[in-house]
Amino acid sequence: MIRVSIPSQLIAYTDGATRVEAEGATVGQALDDLDRRYPGLKFRVIDEQDRIRRHMRIFVGQDEARTMAAPVPSGGELLIFGALSGG
Repeated sequence: MIRVSIPSQLIAYTDGATRVEAEGATVGQALDDLDRRYPGLKFRVIDEQDRIRRHMRIFVGQDEARTMAAPVPSGGELLIFGALSGG
């Protein structure tokens, strides 16, 4: 299992949970697993071309994941962040 940290702008999809668990060996597999349980979550993180949206950041532990194929070790942690913007 992978521990997943959910940003505040996405907790409406996880019934208010800021930490959930997922299964998968890659970022994409983990997001697919989350989307099965929390429909709509993946679309807020990944675009139609299966790329991480520009305003989202995903980290596997301390390393930023740039693609859906990034590996996630069993027992690892996936951190999803929404980039802040403003002026």
